[in-house]
Amino acid sequence: MAAVTACSLSKSTALFVAASSFSSSKPPVSRPFVVAIKTSSSFSLQERRLCRFSSSSSSSPPQGFVSETKEDEKPKPTVNIDEHSDPDATIVEICFGDRLGALLDTMKALKDLGLNVVRGVVTTEGPNLRKKKFLVTRMDNNKKVENPELLELIRLTIIRNLLEYHPESSEQLALGEAFGIKPPAKKLDVDVATHISVSRDGSRRLSALKSLLYLLSVETADRPGLLLEIMRVISDSSVYVDSAEIDTQGLVAKDKFWVTYHGEALSPSLEEVLTNSLRYYLRRPETEEDSY
Repeated sequence: MAAVTACSLSKSTALFVAASSFSSSKPPVSRPFVVAIKTSSSFSLQERRLCRFSSSSSSSPPQGFVSETKEDEKPKPTVNIDEHSDPDATIVEICFGDRLGALLDTMKALKDLGLNVVRGVVTTEGPNLRKKKFLVTRMDNNKKVENPELLELIRLTIIRNLLEYHPESSEQLALGEAFGIKPPAKKLDVDVATHISVSRDGSRRLSALKSLLYLLSVETADRPGLLLEIMRVISDSSVYVDSAEIDTQGLVAKDKFWVTYHGEALSPSLEEVLTNSLRYYLRRPETEEDSY
């Protein structure tokens, strides 16, 4: 960017000089300012300040201006597996800014897992955000996926495909360390990243079972096999999972589980046991299974 400014003295001459700023990547935007050049051989203090202010404003961007040399933010890869919203199919949603193609490789990988892709939907949210959504069922019974091991396998398969066809996502996914070309530059502190809550407000009543389902929310640093670890702790607490939503957002896993205790509401003491067990185990993944 170049700025031309005249602020000099010429005897018996009064000049007004206009300066403009140009950018090589955008049409020129005029930023005129005026500097008065007098015939005296010296400037007053006020005039010097005027000259300095005028010169500096020509080279500084106006308030609210965003420099175009700043690197655009990289999109965050997300994978959401929802077996809660639709009664007949599991919803798989993938997003990576505007970089995803037709995802034919992902649909083939899902079929290789014994799944039918019932329907595919593309939604656009703004110029740089597209979401690919698939409704999948099991080939053997045409029902939605409820098995935790298969749900985790679906998640890992999609992420590995994302890492293979979009290697630039490797630094933004926790699994990039195991399967990507480059591990994340910054790792999350598991103690800080782990948040667990049981919400009665998020519960809903089932007319068929006549029971309450409580919403268990688990947020923690992502890692392979995380879903199975969470399900094991829930099962060991004698809590039943009716449905789940598995959400991977970059380095973080944000999972939701609709749970019940033998068809009854969770007591406050059971809520405390469940949340403490999950928090203890997830914050210390190296802890042996029988140590809590």
